[in-house]
Amino acid sequence: MTAILATRESTARPSPRISSLRQLRALRPTQLPGAAQRIRDYLIATVARSGGHLGSNLGAVELTMAVHRVFDSPRDRVLFDTGHQAYVHKLLTGRWDAMGTLRRAGGLSGYPCRAESPHDLIESSHASAALAYADGLAKGHELGGEDRHVVVVVGDGALTGGMAWEALNNLGASGRPVVVVLNDNGRSYAPTVGGLAVHLSRLRRGTGDGPTVFENLGLAYLGPVDGHDPVAVERVLSQARALRRPVVVHCVTVKGRGYGPAEGDHAERMHAIPVIDPDTGRPARPASAGWTDVFSEELCAIAAERPDVVAVTAAMPGPTGLAPFAQRYPARYFDVGIAEQHAVTSAAGLAMAGHHPVVAVYATFLTRAVDQVLMDVALHRLPVTFVLDRAGITGPDGASHHGMWDTSILAAVPGLRVAAPRDPARLRRLLRQAVATDGPTVVRYPKAPANGDIPAVGQFSTVDILAAYGEDALLVAYGPMAGPCLAAARWLDGQGVRVTVADPGWVMPVDPALVELAGRYPVVVTAEDASRAGGAG
Repeated sequence: MTAILATRESTARPSPRISSLRQLRALRPTQLPGAAQRIRDYLIATVARSGGHLGSNLGAVELTMAVHRVFDSPRDRVLFDTGHQAYVHKLLTGRWDAMGTLRRAGGLSGYPCRAESPHDLIESSHASAALAYADGLAKGHELGGEDRHVVVVVGDGALTGGMAWEALNNLGASGRPVVVVLNDNGRSYAPTVGGLAVHLSRLRRGTGDGPTVFENLGLAYLGPVDGHDPVAVERVLSQARALRRPVVVHCVTVKGRGYGPAEGDHAERMHAIPVIDPDTGRPARPASAGWTDVFSEELCAIAAERPDVVAVTAAMPGPTGLAPFAQRYPARYFDVGIAEQHAVTSAAGLAMAGHHPVVAVYATFLTRAVDQVLMDVALHRLPVTFVLDRAGITGPDGASHHGMWDTSILAAVPGLRVAAPRDPARLRRLLRQAVATDGPTVVRYPKAPANGDIPAVGQFSTVDILAAYGEDALLVAYGPMAGPCLAAARWLDGQGVRVTVADPGWVMPVDPALVELAGRYPVVVTAEDASRAGGAG
């Protein structure tokens, strides 16, 4: 209640700005806790209006302040892994007044953005990569004779990705001045999993025996330190800077720190939120049922009938809809951490052992595991179903979250079938067909409300006919583009052009029945062209 009341008071008046590194560095140590609270209040007030990543940033306030008081950005390179924890960094590097435009057209990106500031160096939001950037930057600075530090603020969840350990393997042997600030809150979206999580837990409790895993790789280790004590974090970062070698600074933080509703959200600590009421933390408007909800419900129904069906996530059980499956079938649910490549090949092993894995992942993140899809699943013709959430343009999430490349890339994978449902009923049917297929399959759908069902008015072999005005042209619908195709068909009918609208459901490879049907029409129009025609009406 105290945190909620403090938030209500803070939203009633503008927070004093700490909008430059000069202001931050001028603060006396006794002023730092008050400055951290002002930043937290402002974050809650602004992100409540825009939506975005709240919990992770509330947990990184003091840590980010300390980084910018000890290191000289942008001369010293400051990287974030992942970029969703960089809101405080944005505030402190001159973007305080623009924070109200977060995730809006023409406004601030939800991630670091090179076009916004010289303090933003990498803007991809894909996890586990920043340490590799840091390794390359440190090598480049050495070659150029430049005396610069590289600092990586890395969440413990990002260390579950293989790229992070490939980079640490190189960094530990390099001797170059790279400071790895481990923001250890025990979570990504969900609690961090695996042997690393156990190791970090022992370090937090002071029960670890012998050298840390980081020291065994050749990095110095400092900590653990209370990541919410700005003076203590600043002191240990100064020690790390003076070492002039690769070092891990282990900061223990609390995701959602200082905001009652976030600290009370045991599932995700308000990791990513819609627009909310800042006093209560509740959504400002009811959430519409989405494609993810439909998938989640149907997968659980399939699993009740098929004990061989298992589910795999890369650290995102809630956002991909697997949380209900995990609750009902915990022994058949596997969270591998932020490790999409491992997720795919582990799923291949599950399939080899006689199971049918369903790998639920954002479309943008599957592109990290294309080699595994091609060589580890498709080459062996294994029955693995990939369910791609947020396929297509994802709105305010930024360029690296758009799921725009998966179909172009997956088209090159031999034997892979791709389905794009037009409505909830079709999603249920196609998902069942996918898990009944003795080979690799993909079901993809957008980040959008799942609107009402669009019934077929006829059937041509395996192809649904959605409208049959005549035979002047054939409009081929692609998943949710069925709605715009029907709108275009109605408009064209008013112009005297009689068309048929068809939905193949399975969009790759092209259904032979669709090829046969298309041969009966003088004109075949794509869903993209149909969308433009519908808009013209």
